[in-house]
Parts: sequence; structure tokens; C-alpha cells
Amino acid sequence: MSPEHIHTYLTAIGMVSLTGDGERITGVYLPNYNLPAMPEGEDEVMEEAIKQLEEYFSGRRKDFDIPVYQEGTDFQKDIWDAMCRIGYGETVTYGRLAEMAGHPGAYRAAGTACGGNRLPIIIPCHRIVASNGIGNYGGGVSLKKRLLTLESEFR
Repeated sequence: MSPEHIHTYLTAIGMVSLTGDGERITGVYLPNYNLPAMPEGEDEVMEEAIKQLEEYFSGRRKDFDIPVYQEGTDFQKDIWDAMCRIGYGETVTYGRLAEMAGHPGAYRAAGTACGGNRLPIIIPCHRIVASNGIGNYGGGVSLKKRLLTLESEFR
């Protein structure tokens, strides 16, 4: 593995930054995120991630198959794994997500795990909604709505 590095590029939703270690993507930073301080760089895994994200934004990709890594508790990893099982263009509530992850009733903690997801879009936390509305999103509610609209259009 090489030292973690960052690469920023223009997408259909604005400037997106990816972090990686040469073997895996370790972060996706949407427009308006505070970026971590690290050296700029690009590698083959990052190039593939950029390609797959561009395919996603154009409606040609529904799932990602790039190596990723993020640190988290066993609970967070259960939640993130469950998020990856939510189909393209579908949404589930925080309560349903907690059930899918094997933690029924832990909807608030599931929401916190969503907020700790460093790989948005790839691990699709935008597909999680509140039982009484759209819910929050690290990239902003308008971006969450935009991603859900994009998926419904290409479904």
C-alpha cells in the first residue's frame, strides 16, 4: 500500500474528491465537504472509481465493484453492509435498515452509522430516509434528493 492520497475532479454533481491508499478507496467527499489534508495523487484504483462514478451519474451503473475500506465498529459495518443490499432506486427507513443489519429497534444508531459513512454513493446512504420524510444527508438534502431522482429516472 502507498500512503493515503486525495484526488479531486469535476462530476455531474460538482467537485468530488476521492481518497485512497493505492489498493482501495477510503473516502468519497461530495461537494461542500471539508477535505482531509493529504498529498494529491491518482492511481489505478482511483481511476477505476472515477470511471464507475461517472457511469453511475450517467445511469449506466447500478452497483460498484471497486475495493473500498473504512474503519468502523462491528455495528457500523453491519449497517454499511446492509446499505449495500438496498437496490438502485429504492429507499428504506432508518428503522428498516437497522432490521436489515440484524439490529431491530436501533434506528437512531443506524442513522448515526449512516452519518459516519465515508464512502457515500458507493455505500448508498442517500437511499436511507426518515419515516416522516427525506431525512438528513452529509452532502445536503438537495443533493440527496438529486441522487434519488437520478436513480428513479434511470431505474
